[in-house]
Amino acid sequence: MTNDVRAVADPQQPVGPQPAVDSAVEGSAHGRAAGVATGVAACVVGAAIAMGIGRLVPAINPMLIAIVLGALVANLVTVPGWIRPGLDFSAKRLLRVGVALLGLQLMFSDVVGLGWGVIAVVVAIVVLGIAGTMYMGGLLGLSWTQRVLIACGFSICGAAAVAAADGVVDAKEEELLTSVALVVVFGTLMIPAIPLLSHVFGLSERQAGMWAGGSIHEVAQVVAAGGLLGGGALAVATVVKLARVLMLAPVMAYLGARQRRNADGRGKVNSKQPPLVPVFVLGFLGCVALRSSGLLPGVVIEQAKLVQTALLTAAMFALGLGVRVTLLRSVGPRPFVLAALSTVWVAAIALTGVLLVG
Repeated sequence: MTNDVRAVADPQQPVGPQPAVDSAVEGSAHGRAAGVATGVAACVVGAAIAMGIGRLVPAINPMLIAIVLGALVANLVTVPGWIRPGLDFSAKRLLRVGVALLGLQLMFSDVVGLGWGVIAVVVAIVVLGIAGTMYMGGLLGLSWTQRVLIACGFSICGAAAVAAADGVVDAKEEELLTSVALVVVFGTLMIPAIPLLSHVFGLSERQAGMWAGGSIHEVAQVVAAGGLLGGGALAVATVVKLARVLMLAPVMAYLGARQRRNADGRGKVNSKQPPLVPVFVLGFLGCVALRSSGLLPGVVIEQAKLVQTALLTAAMFALGLGVRVTLLRSVGPRPFVLAALSTVWVAAIALTGVLLVG
């Protein structure tokens, strides 16, 4: 622990190496509270900067800016270990609240309005995308949890899905951070690729929008690509993508049920079992239902969107602070190979569906 911790925990303590004292301070409730508060404050500042840059450059979503900004900070300066509780709180708690509030941006009628053919394509993208990614990851020798994070992130809704899946399967930290970094890299590459390939394949504006919404990882990345395709394509792309986001609920419910079965199978009857359906997923569905009811005025929806963006941006900054070059080097090339294969696989499924029903 650094001298900074001791300054926060007890300003009267003398400066100098005192490992025993530092350890006691770090373990104290006061020291932990200071770490949580300072870590959350750092993420709030990072989110504010990212959102400020986003206002100056509207084409770039603040959540993506936050991940990159956090990664830059992590690799350029030493992040004090004592603020880790605050970073963990932001990356998990704040993110889950943000994911729940994301439901206020979607109405069931929007999804139904796509038509049952498009809905079937969305389900196929998520189910086959996850199944194919899991299979290919197994051939590459990656752990089950690493495959789950990449599969959910690339098939559903990017970093939010990665973190949501981590909340259910409890993956290793390096697996979580690697998956988030891969979503940023490959999803960003898809922004110019989908519009370019749509032109090469001669897709209509609606088909191109469907392909973008069905294949690109992050909601923000879909919006960026949809903007390049045109206004009509952007609307279709956004709704198709949000339909994929809605698939977060059944997928997390399945993973939760699987984890419970595994815990029972190992005889851990007295251990704390993962919930069948995570609370934040229920919150997400509740927000979708609330928005679909038509009871919320437009101003409330707009303010909720701002809060949701701020929470997710703070969480992305916290996740970005864990993305270090040394970490990415240590995991080896296999996760990157799986990310590339998964990107192509999901895009191929989406394009096939577009050509069939679009």
